[in-house]
Amino acid sequence: MIKKMKSSAMAALSVAMLASSLVGCSGDKENTGNAAGTENAPTGDSMYSAPFENGKYTTPVTISTVFPISSNMKFKNGENIENNVHTKWAKDTLGIDIKYLWTVSEQNSAYETKLRLMLTSGEKMPDIIAFRGSPSLIADLIDSGQFTNAGELFDKYASDVYKKAMAEEPSVWNPYIRDGKRMGIPILENAYNNDPVMYIREDWLKKLNLKAPTNLTELETVLDAFTNQDPDGNGKNDTTGLSVGFKNNLNTWMSDAGWIFGMFGAMPNQWNKTADNQLVYGSVQPEMKQGLATLQGWMKNGYISSESGLYDETKASEAFTAGKSGIIVGPYWMTGWPIPDLQKNVPTAEYKTYPLPAGPDGTVGRHGTSISTGAVLINKDMEHKDAFFVYQNYLFDNWANPESTTFKDGFAKGYDYDLGPNGEVYREQQSDKIPGGWVDVIRYTLTFDGAIIPNLAMNTLAKLAGGAEPSNQYEKNMAERIPEQIQAAKIVIDQKDSVMPEMFTGAPTETQLSRGDMLTKLEKEILNKIIYEKASVAEFDSFVEKWKLTGGDNMTKEVNEWYQSVQK
Repeated sequence: MIKKMKSSAMAALSVAMLASSLVGCSGDKENTGNAAGTENAPTGDSMYSAPFENGKYTTPVTISTVFPISSNMKFKNGENIENNVHTKWAKDTLGIDIKYLWTVSEQNSAYETKLRLMLTSGEKMPDIIAFRGSPSLIADLIDSGQFTNAGELFDKYASDVYKKAMAEEPSVWNPYIRDGKRMGIPILENAYNNDPVMYIREDWLKKLNLKAPTNLTELETVLDAFTNQDPDGNGKNDTTGLSVGFKNNLNTWMSDAGWIFGMFGAMPNQWNKTADNQLVYGSVQPEMKQGLATLQGWMKNGYISSESGLYDETKASEAFTAGKSGIIVGPYWMTGWPIPDLQKNVPTAEYKTYPLPAGPDGTVGRHGTSISTGAVLINKDMEHKDAFFVYQNYLFDNWANPESTTFKDGFAKGYDYDLGPNGEVYREQQSDKIPGGWVDVIRYTLTFDGAIIPNLAMNTLAKLAGGAEPSNQYEKNMAERIPEQIQAAKIVIDQKDSVMPEMFTGAPTETQLSRGDMLTKLEKEILNKIIYEKASVAEFDSFVEKWKLTGGDNMTKEVNEWYQSVQK
């Protein structure tokens, strides 16, 4: 019943590439004389576990770790994860020697499986483990007793930039708190990165003399026209109004249907906070009935495909990119993938990004984006615990920080950028001009994305969309993004008050482990039946009662016990 990360191979690739390009730029103020970025930390021999001068260990220290090799990770010049431009940088710049006990493909959960084998066999753990994914594995690692109070170390060693980034959303620590101790350091992600906006075929609106919908009534007028008035002009009844896919979930990362329920104040497939500071499971709330009735009507009228319940997120998007549906809802980065396929398939097609429409009482609701999807655990027996912070401080103070020019063009010349004869910068889009091609070396870093200040990227794009001139190098690089993406980001920020965030971020509870799969199956079966009109909306109430009696009430109790524990 926990809301899982919703991804496909292509989406993971797109998000990763876009997130990297959004944060992998920096500004115009040189950070000199302190490469480690610890200018605000205590000074003196007691600060570091080994001799340290000018931001670098004078005698190299070692960080041992393990690493997942993702499918989108590429190498060049005969390099590999153990020996590459990143490991050389860490040693030359910081005096840190990174040693990998093992590496494994990230496919088929191999990384998680190998970590679990280490855990169950009692094998010695590395100095640090960085992991994104299963909350249950992180919980088991923490509960093994092999890792230290990371929060104390963070308070002592983290730079101001790193601390300010983490402070943007203090609740990111919640999944890793045990008895008041912060046992894992959250790996930060870009805020709002997967929050949805609405993409509409602008040429269809013009052809049918329609305006973009701002509310449910106007939306249904557009859906009906896109479905029944031959917007593609081929004389066939072969278009639908909206692309959605709910094979996996109603509330998902692309081809999303969660916003439909958000118009009525509901958000399925996640835990939401009530006015009295309690957590409730969205899929069983009374407001769901209006959203189900709406989707049922849209299915009956042909506004959505009869295959929607069989489509995953990517499959559902194909109707839009093939020119056979008029609306799709998903993240702002869809302007980079897969929407460009629309122009390839229908060269005359035009699309535009719009805000999500409001429900009957003016409500707009959408899911949010977690700004942390994993953590770094630090072995209690690690000899040089400060070394991780020397490493990560440098990246926050220079890679993520827009006021630094250390990584003005990218991480490493000849890898993720190169320079032309007149100083022009070649990046991913000009990969053919970089000897050996473009390689995203920031993927090699210990936390997979270098360092991210959560709100920086989207707020910068929104600022640029509002007409502001770039004021530093970071903003200049961001301004190079396509106009449609910049505008989509502004819409995301403009509607940020409509976010309904997932509030349960803890390890799976006892009931979730024992009955979660069964309850999820029950939920999908009845909600799909209602949407396909094989069951009446009235049967939702019977489903809710069954859900509660077969574990839902116990699960709700456990979730709230966790939530109250992290509020203290």
